[in-house]
Amino acid sequence: MQRLKLLSPLKQSLQRNGYCIHQSRSAFALPSYTLLDHLQEQVLVEGRAKCRAAILNRPSALNSLTTDMAARLNRLYGSWEENTDIGFVMMKGSGKAFCSGADVVVLHHLIDEGKVEECKTFFETVYKFVYLLGTYLKPNVAILDGITMGGGAGISLPGMYRLVTDKTVFATPEVQIGFHPDAGASYYLSRLPGYLGEYLALTGEKLNGVEMIACGLATHYSLKERLPWIEERLGKLITDDRTVVENSLAQYADLVYPDRRSILHKLERIDKCFSLDTVEEIVDALEQEAAESFDDWCSTTLTKIKEASPLSLKVTLQSIREGRFQPLDQCLAREYRISVHCISKRVSNDFYEGVRARLVDKDFAPKWDPPHLKDVTKDMVESHFLPLGESEPELNLPTAVREPSA
Repeated sequence: MQRLKLLSPLKQSLQRNGYCIHQSRSAFALPSYTLLDHLQEQVLVEGRAKCRAAILNRPSALNSLTTDMAARLNRLYGSWEENTDIGFVMMKGSGKAFCSGADVVVLHHLIDEGKVEECKTFFETVYKFVYLLGTYLKPNVAILDGITMGGGAGISLPGMYRLVTDKTVFATPEVQIGFHPDAGASYYLSRLPGYLGEYLALTGEKLNGVEMIACGLATHYSLKERLPWIEERLGKLITDDRTVVENSLAQYADLVYPDRRSILHKLERIDKCFSLDTVEEIVDALEQEAAESFDDWCSTTLTKIKEASPLSLKVTLQSIREGRFQPLDQCLAREYRISVHCISKRVSNDFYEGVRARLVDKDFAPKWDPPHLKDVTKDMVESHFLPLGESEPELNLPTAVREPSA
């Protein structure tokens, strides 16, 4: 009986992440070794002479993050940092994505089942890894080949070196599902040139690898076809010197510039509109620009904003603005509060509804509550930033023993 009790949490974890365990007639039948191995298989490990690589391995789900994956990343990176035989670490994804962010469909089902505490555990585990990466003591490289969105950006961009390719696609589209850019997004978006971060957060606009280099989100660029050479070169290094790692990346890197159609050539217009204090003022400025310039960009941007959750837009704008003046740990603590409020449905059901409309039922017709910007009160927004109640602990990060790497 004790053996079955020990297996119960594993069974629940497997089922939560999309694996079915069929009970045998025998009361002592165990899950197969294949199923027991699934959790480790979601994050594989490659070992080289002086480095280790974590490989996100849910290609059929675009390597979207689960609690178990985030927990394994925490364990791996923690142990690698302490291991004196390891000089530097890497992370990459399997298939056509680096990481598409949180597996929000799993979170949707957990909310549906009343398992909000498990959702909180997910956010806590991911945010702790983001902080670990942002304060990591050893050189670390993330190979962002393919889709890199939402939390996928969060588990890579705070790191030391971010290598992008001609196949990289970056976005923070959370407002489209009634959520907010999290996992450190209010930290790294708020530090982009001008008000580009607000623009990306409120529209979910995509950037390619070249644009990520140009605005500082990435450190190195290479064609996808050169990745095997780069990985082979890194794998042969016997070093813990960040300069050696950086020079090895630069050896195969390309010097690139955004083409004339890039959104980065509209930074002056972005700053003019997205520097304003409220979402309503931003919308008014875009409408005026559209009327005066007949630029398709204005109308496209307006459409994206008007499709998003009005409450999420206002919460997100305030979060990015506060992030401009806060270090990573404070940004993560604030984002954790917002995330807990989003999944609790205390103010609005928008996160649950947004995931339903876009990823579960796929009718693409979310019923936002409140439905319009004018209906979103200041109290609704501020409630997302309030300290959690006595029964709900805040995000506890090891700030006393870790300092930011930069």
